[in-house]
Amino acid sequence: MINQSNLAELQSELREATAFITPLRTEIGRIIAGQEKLIDRLIMALITGGHVLIEGVPGLAKTLAVKTLSQTLSASFSRIQFTPDLLPADLVGTRIYNAETHKFSTRTGPVVANIVLADEINRAPAKVQSALLEAMQEKQITIGGERFPLPDFFLVLATQNPIEQEGTYPLPEAQVDRFMFKLSVTYPERDEERLVLERVAHPDWEDRASAVASVQDVLNARKALDRVYLDEKIVEYILDLVIATRPGHRANLSARQADARLSDIDMHLEYGASPRAAIALALAGKANALLANRAYVIPQDIKDVANDVMRHRITLSYEAEAENITADNVINYLLEELRTP
Repeated sequence: MINQSNLAELQSELREATAFITPLRTEIGRIIAGQEKLIDRLIMALITGGHVLIEGVPGLAKTLAVKTLSQTLSASFSRIQFTPDLLPADLVGTRIYNAETHKFSTRTGPVVANIVLADEINRAPAKVQSALLEAMQEKQITIGGERFPLPDFFLVLATQNPIEQEGTYPLPEAQVDRFMFKLSVTYPERDEERLVLERVAHPDWEDRASAVASVQDVLNARKALDRVYLDEKIVEYILDLVIATRPGHRANLSARQADARLSDIDMHLEYGASPRAAIALALAGKANALLANRAYVIPQDIKDVANDVMRHRITLSYEAEAENITADNVINYLLEELRTP
């Protein structure tokens, strides 16, 4: 437990460490109309160091949001358009022979940046995904047997189109699990779309954002994140939520969930969420608390991020697909059935 005086002191310190978030939101909002949830999740990804998979139809400002984010941070940015003919060397770099010196030199690829936008990530074949997976998980790349570390602040923000599936390669489950969030971006509300028209429908519209924070600000916020208080009851709730997605493993649920009706969804689940889901829920819950100017996590923080953290970590059965049951339906059911601390 944490006492009231320590909590007030911690709250003040965390507020100072995350003071850059307000101007960051404001500057991004100057370019991006609406999409507040997308912007908040991207900021949470910055603070936690978690990669993000963004899914949505074309024209919803996915690429623009990522590019604007990098501009507001003065961070190095690479946009990689994934295509079926992309090679691993196009991503990580290659060895180049110099005819004059008769020596090879290494030229690193676009993945060596602070923020990497993997546009239409599911259009590249398995070898490219394997090279990207090494960068995402190990924060390094390998060229000619030599390893090169990536920056301390390294983030992969990937997009994919949920409609057009021709010429795409389904992402391996192991790679999908490395994304902290999978965000589903939908059409804007009418008032938001009106704002987009008023702001963007001009020949001389400039989509360049100003730098209002630094990479060091983000790294400092990551240190502050570790100090956000996570009560043992919240930890138990996170574990219950993840274990509840695993048919056949419900004996590991806490005693307080004994009366939860979970067998109703067993036929809709093939595989449940991995332990990475529990880690991501804890980190995302802390980040959600920080964005709310709180030094402690409450159950609602976990509920707010549960869908984005878990929807890509649950494998549905054929019965669920036949009945148009989605991962979000399953997660929402669990959030209703499980007892909240």
